[in-house]
Amino acid sequence: MKVFMQTAINLAYENAFLNHGGPFGAIVVKDGKIIGMGKNEVTASNDPTAHAEVQAIRDACRYLNSFQLTDCEIYTSCEPCPMCLGAIYWARPKAVYFYNTREEAAAIGFDDALIYEQISEPLDKRLIPMKHLPIDTTKYPFELWKHSKQRVEY
Repeated sequence: MKVFMQTAINLAYENAFLNHGGPFGAIVVKDGKIIGMGKNEVTASNDPTAHAEVQAIRDACRYLNSFQLTDCEIYTSCEPCPMCLGAIYWARPKAVYFYNTREEAAAIGFDDALIYEQISEPLDKRLIPMKHLPIDTTKYPFELWKHSKQRVEY
């Protein structure tokens, strides 16, 4: 386990040293083998979703040709942010191991406290307006999905 954590930390260090993105790295391991790697590439790619965990999940899913990480473990240099936590739950690995805490990340400018607070706020109290906007439609996507015989459950 320590060698996998050290690999994630090394990715984070290399990324920070090269100033390629934030100081974050992550790997996905299955059966003792690294099957996915990711580093924070938010600033390098101008993609706010390019966090290390998301990148590692994408890489591992391509490798497995699956959208699930069943029987996999994720090792990450920092406690996952809310977005990465959501991606992790959707991917369904069996465990996540992290090195730095969210408090340590906040101390160097990566503070997710606002996002955690906003998630629990009612829609009308959030800083970014989020409003339900129903419209009348005859091809409602949820109805199509509900009755589809070809859908893939996840």
